[in-house]
Amino acid sequence: MAKPLILISNDDGYQAKGINDLIEMVKPMGDIIVCAPDGPRSGQACAFSATTPLTLTQQRKEEGIEVWSCNGTPVDCVKMALANICPRKPDIVIGGINHGDNASVNTHYSGTMGVVLEGCMKYIPSVAYSLCDYRADADFEPLRPYIQQITAHVLEKGLPIGMCLNVNFPLVDEFKGVKVCRMSLGSWYNETMKYHHPRGYDYWWMVGHYQNDEPEAEDTDRWALDNGYVAITPTQIDVTAHQYISDFKQIFEQ
Repeated sequence: MAKPLILISNDDGYQAKGINDLIEMVKPMGDIIVCAPDGPRSGQACAFSATTPLTLTQQRKEEGIEVWSCNGTPVDCVKMALANICPRKPDIVIGGINHGDNASVNTHYSGTMGVVLEGCMKYIPSVAYSLCDYRADADFEPLRPYIQQITAHVLEKGLPIGMCLNVNFPLVDEFKGVKVCRMSLGSWYNETMKYHHPRGYDYWWMVGHYQNDEPEAEDTDRWALDNGYVAITPTQIDVTAHQYISDFKQIFEQ
């Protein structure tokens, strides 16, 4: 029987510690194909390259593992891998491990989530892993048993069509446990910082500070992370506000 095929990508680049630690954690579970950006692509969400030619470069190959880089976005990497590298449909798509969290509204900006949303839209069970630590040398080892347990469960049981998992880990000495929770309402403020160039023009850096807009709610991913829990958020492709369809039918279908 063929081993499960695991497709991995990220938005930090194929050389990032997070993705390489992830490879080591899941390699006992199946054959691995990595197709990841050739450099950092944070904040790319579900963007893909419509006008830029794409390239693939094989970085290494060993028993059960192939690592490729692509000059495109995280979504490009998944599309390119599925079309040109994978010998068959993967059994799971994994994004991460991301250096930094992807909780709350960050879900919508995240290239790591772009990876798993693309996998989800291809009807492949998909999971994103992120740690609340932006350091290049972040310690991912405490995540190992959780990542192995979650990945093994998804490989065995699958996920509902149109749904993926967004898993975020707090930066704490010891995890208190796991919370399955919803995405928190949050917002970013002071998002641009203005500078003046010596050559006479102004320019801006995108920066910003995150604010939890419902800090008292205890059923959210942000609360879980702030209180030392691993946050698992089931995330769906269908963004329809189903509960309001009947209300707007009465307004617009009369």
